[in-house]
Amino acid sequence: MIRAVCDTNIVVSAFFWGGLPRQVLDAARAKHCQLIATEELLAELTDVLSRPKFARALAQLGETPYSIIEFGYRSLVEVVEAKKINPVVIDDPDDDQLIACAVGGNAHYIVSGDHHLLSIGTYQNIKLITIRDFLEIIVI
Repeated sequence: MIRAVCDTNIVVSAFFWGGLPRQVLDAARAKHCQLIATEELLAELTDVLSRPKFARALAQLGETPYSIIEFGYRSLVEVVEAKKINPVVIDDPDDDQLIACAVGGNAHYIVSGDHHLLSIGTYQNIKLITIRDFLEIIVI
């Protein structure tokens, strides 16, 4: 099965705005792919969802950051241990945790819209690709 790490911004977009990001989560739910994450990435997602700018949207959904992660996203991902790596993303070192997750979880892809990541292209046989490209690969 295809294994992939999704950038946090894709997961947030999937829950609030749908579109292509939601299709990735739907594909995981339908077992067309296996999404992977680390506890650190889940903590980052919690931090992002806890920002004031998402409070109103969460309230309208009747959700909290905890409920979205624990009862939504966590059920779709395999939690793995990150592999220690040397710095890769010079322009945004925080993005190295996505690569470390992908290496530790034997991912085939990192799905992102972040140009800092996409410009890398491939890291240790892990392809860094857009949502659209990923959806074409898993053919849902």
